[in-house]
Amino acid sequence: MESMRLTLFLMGILLNATTLSGVKLLVHDYYEEKCPLAEDIVRHNVEVALLNNPRLAASLLRLHFHDCFVMGCDASVLLDSVEGMTSEKLAGPNVNSLHGFELIDKIKYLLEEECPITVSCADILAMAARDAVQLRGGPRWEVLLGRKDSLESSFSGANLFIPAPNSSLEVLIDNFKQQGLDIEDLVTLSGSHTIGRARCLNFRQRIYESEDEYHHGNDRYKRYTTFRRILRSICPVEGRDNKFAPLDLQTPERFDNQYFINILGGNGLLGSDNVLISQDLDGKITKHVWAYASNEKLFFASFAKSMIKMGNINVLTGDEGEIRRNCRFVNAY
Repeated sequence: MESMRLTLFLMGILLNATTLSGVKLLVHDYYEEKCPLAEDIVRHNVEVALLNNPRLAASLLRLHFHDCFVMGCDASVLLDSVEGMTSEKLAGPNVNSLHGFELIDKIKYLLEEECPITVSCADILAMAARDAVQLRGGPRWEVLLGRKDSLESSFSGANLFIPAPNSSLEVLIDNFKQQGLDIEDLVTLSGSHTIGRARCLNFRQRIYESEDEYHHGNDRYKRYTTFRRILRSICPVEGRDNKFAPLDLQTPERFDNQYFINILGGNGLLGSDNVLISQDLDGKITKHVWAYASNEKLFFASFAKSMIKMGNINVLTGDEGEIRRNCRFVNAY
């Protein structure tokens, strides 16, 4: 089954619930009668968790992203390994990197108490990501609901489809295109790097490469030089692989448009951030970056639109998949 769904991805056949004929649409009020308190339960628990640990906001957003980019938004990323199936949690982009599983477990437990076998883990991920963004100062959007949970994970898919932190612009565009996302979505969703952290292992290459790679030699006020010096103090040439730096040094815990201001100055933490400018030969992406850097409301509106679009990637609905009782395991029948 995994190989079949991966083949569909490789062929670019995206089974999107908003466009596939005969498949039940995702809707805003899916739980209005089935489980009226579902969204309130998710939001309350996300809010309490963020008060204790604001960094969880980025973790929840990243969980949703890493889930959707592997076979679709089906909560496959939450499954633990069992005999015959290796968890996506152990894949290169995820191992020792994804967090927030315990909060999802808690929310699922409370929802099972309120409405047994009703709210999917995939929908929990989508709602939690939305609430996390808003609670850190970002936009709110109406999440389309009605996803089912997958019966499998894809370790190989996680290694194949999740963009690497040192990806070239060409690779990033191709990654997003495979998911049915365009260049505007790429730029917009990259703005999620306004919150969160990255390990030294993921940005070392970027801070020890030639300065010209990211700002074309234009550093009159030594902003990039200072930025790089700060990062080198955190991340030496060797060692400290698991030391962290914020993706946005200016406003690390607030969801805003500072990310775009940063990359215009060559001050994005990851190589994959800075190539949006340095490898944009025709200037189309730079134009989007400038627009978001100068207009936060525009970025917020575009981010909400792209998150809704991403949340519809290859969803399971109707008789497909299941509603898991425990997000870590498929149901036993």
